[in-house]
Amino acid sequence: MRAKITYLVTAAVLVFYFVLVGSRGLLLIEHGTLITVTFGVAVLILPVIGIWFLWKNTQFVRRANALAAELESEGGLPVDELVRTPGGRIDRDSADAVFARRREETEDSPDDWRCWFRLAVAYQDARDTPRARKAMQRAIALHMSLTPRGAPGSSATSVPPGD
Repeated sequence: MRAKITYLVTAAVLVFYFVLVGSRGLLLIEHGTLITVTFGVAVLILPVIGIWFLWKNTQFVRRANALAAELESEGGLPVDELVRTPGGRIDRDSADAVFARRREETEDSPDDWRCWFRLAVAYQDARDTPRARKAMQRAIALHMSLTPRGAPGSSATSVPPGD
């Protein structure tokens, strides 16, 4: 819940910033000289890129959460078996051992989104965020390719992609 609140607050601050920057860009354009119009257009590009980035991240989070909910309903969420330090941090050797098992599981079933989801969690536990994100994107893509259009959340995952 804390992560959700943090995400919403950050998104709200970003949207406020985009509105503020966009209004400054419009003021520059209204000034009417060649230089201010050029700068105004350049300034308007920043909120557009920011809104696109925020939208893509929001979609990613929503899809990943939907996969987590589906996996939880199936009883397939990875169990937290990691050893932790007295300060609560994950022990690196423990994370590496779990990661090795998840990697083997994914290599054995490369078309199963559930394996990719669990691998993404293992990457995150091993503090490898870029690879965790790529593994989760792979899980999302596999799930979307197996879910019939117009039926969000349905689990028609018995047929691997390409069959």
